[in-house]
Amino acid sequence: MLSTLRRVAASSQLRSTLAKSLVATQALPQGLTRTTTPSSPMTARWQSTESAMFCRQCEQTADHHACTTVGVCGKTPETSAAQDALIHVLKSVALWCTAARASGAAANVLAKANTWTLEATFSTLTNVNFDESRILEYIQQGEALKKEFAAAGVATPSHPVAHLDWFNKTESQIQEAALPVSVPERAKVMNHEDAFSLHELATYGMKGLCAYAEHVHQLRQEIDGSSVDESVMVAIHEIYAKLADDTADVNGLLQAALRIGEVNTSVLAALDAAHAELLGAPCPTPVRTSAVKGKCILVSGHDMVDLYHLLKQTEGTGIQVYTHGEMLPAHSYPKLHAFPHLAGSYGTAWQNQNFEFSCFPGPVVVTTNCVLKPRKTYEDRLYTINATGLSGIKHVKNRDFSAVIKQAKQCKGFEQTAEPATFRTIGFNHRAVLPLADQIIEAATAGKLSRILLIGGCDGSQWNRSYFTDLADESPEDSIILTLGCAKNRILQSEKFKFDDLPTNQITLPNGATIPRVLDMGQCNDSYSAVVVALELAKAMKLESVNELPLSLAISHLEQKAAAVLLTLLHLGVKNIRLGPSLPAYISPGILSVLQQNYNIMPIGDPSSDLKMMMEGK
Repeated sequence: MLSTLRRVAASSQLRSTLAKSLVATQALPQGLTRTTTPSSPMTARWQSTESAMFCRQCEQTADHHACTTVGVCGKTPETSAAQDALIHVLKSVALWCTAARASGAAANVLAKANTWTLEATFSTLTNVNFDESRILEYIQQGEALKKEFAAAGVATPSHPVAHLDWFNKTESQIQEAALPVSVPERAKVMNHEDAFSLHELATYGMKGLCAYAEHVHQLRQEIDGSSVDESVMVAIHEIYAKLADDTADVNGLLQAALRIGEVNTSVLAALDAAHAELLGAPCPTPVRTSAVKGKCILVSGHDMVDLYHLLKQTEGTGIQVYTHGEMLPAHSYPKLHAFPHLAGSYGTAWQNQNFEFSCFPGPVVVTTNCVLKPRKTYEDRLYTINATGLSGIKHVKNRDFSAVIKQAKQCKGFEQTAEPATFRTIGFNHRAVLPLADQIIEAATAGKLSRILLIGGCDGSQWNRSYFTDLADESPEDSIILTLGCAKNRILQSEKFKFDDLPTNQITLPNGATIPRVLDMGQCNDSYSAVVVALELAKAMKLESVNELPLSLAISHLEQKAAAVLLTLLHLGVKNIRLGPSLPAYISPGILSVLQQNYNIMPIGDPSSDLKMMMEGK
């Protein structure tokens, strides 16, 4: 399957197509400019330095322009400035890493820099780390790494960013020094709307790529003490070094963005393989969604290794462990499912955690994104781990959950078992779906399967995200819905899809069970599964590309992992993607025009109208 993925990736015309559209001639497509002055009101706004902050890395950014006083996520200007500074340090360290590799020196420092790069980058994603002191620690660690490189004989790179020196500076000193590298100032230097747009797209794509690579690192450490492939880290540091150049180099920034999509393809494949190697191949599994009497701990986020260690440490304690949000797919892994005290799934998507965590009668551990600033009703029961952080909230180190377990024993827990028990079947990984390919093709050929709809991605709190629920609700009963990411809760919580017994064209699993109409493929981390299914179905049906499949995509996006996945889809040449609830604010009109022209990326519209077009293959 991986070989198929690589063959399709190798034959993709994305790089040449987009490069020709953007830079092959002096005349850019309509909407792109080479001016050195603001080309639109949008440009003038991002060039303003009057705001306390400027952040538009997530879809929910204020007024669909930028958060300029405080983040919609709760991020303060101080935290925003600290994260901007950390990104600059990441570029600085990347220049040193590239120089070290070129000289063949400091291999031991490079290994430490690789690990630091992934975790430090992860801490800057939306709703991951609101703790400025933790961000300062990452900055100081990065500066210390550069001193180690120099001590090991690596010559200082010539790029001015490599000369950055914030070692032992206080938080306030770094924030003041970081002002010239903040987003508005970079924009002011670049003076090119489309270059700045690509710079942001690449930066946010890098954040998503490093987050996925960090998951691979954690899994490989658990399996055999290794990490992500060195070629991935070489690419990550080279791209960071490219992003250190604040020049209006549209072509270079475009190539950096496309390179992220290419690298992320291999990282997602490695993530899928590592999960299966450590925890067993995911398989269709009924998950209890109702409470069991007893003491309890809730785990949210994405990190399966954290959950695995918590389950081992809670064996024999009488404590039940529940998953929340994107941890739901944990139940489909045989090694995790084998723990009898992995009791079930509690709650829905990340944006509902303030209410759901308040009602949970035990401590809560947030392993990765997404975490919200807590209400007082549960802040004393909340724990962060890994790159996550909140000021004043307890942080788990070295996966020692003893404090969490102690508090769980002191909390009341669930006072009774809910009856009748309710269940949801999950685990439709590509390893479970592809054996059904012949049945799917036969159903499609016989006219019994009208369409495969991929409806998933990142969820959020905006009212117009109900589009994805409505789209699923209105889909014909002879269609199949593939879903993944926290946006699947939009479908799974729908009255129409609360149960698994809807008709499915009699496509059956090896055990004879009929598959549900909604196939839950896992986390956003499991995006590779959807890619593999599409590529293998196209291959089995002897189609030239995935774009000829009876498949339509409606993707809900929010944060930077979504940006990385979008770049992966573009790298693979996937077209006709409906993206919502709105298009990214950081995509300039000129760049959007090129993406629409070459890939027919579309904003979501009216669910009924969109569904009609999807059913017609448009």
